[in-house]
Amino acid sequence: MHDLSQLDESFKKYYKEITKGSPESILHIDLQHLQQLGLLSYHNKNVNHSNLTRYFHVIDAPDKITLVNEDFIIWIVPEKENEVATTYSLIALNKNEGPKLEITFVTQGVYNTSRLVIRILEKFLWDIQENEELLESL
Repeated sequence: MHDLSQLDESFKKYYKEITKGSPESILHIDLQHLQQLGLLSYHNKNVNHSNLTRYFHVIDAPDKITLVNEDFIIWIVPEKENEVATTYSLIALNKNEGPKLEITFVTQGVYNTSRLVIRILEKFLWDIQENEELLESL
């Protein structure tokens, strides 16, 4: 099992940085981003995600959901901003020295559905895993 206090400390650090930092560090999902990610089609049959790790330990807390496996740590944080349902999703690599934040994205309004958040997470996890495998092969 993972050190829950270290995960929580890392989350607080990263979340504080994104809420007080520059908005440029957060990817705000909209129609253009969905098009760029190739997520507007129903299902892309040309992409094989079979080697993507899909098994996660789920840690449910009042303020967030944490997903953890050997490769990744994902924090999903539901909020309301100006009465609009908003979800922040933070993806970090699960490194021995501690979590290393890779990407943060936010979904709001019509883009804030669980199905869409999961599809975006899957796409980013695939891209990150592919990049890590490429870096390891160099």
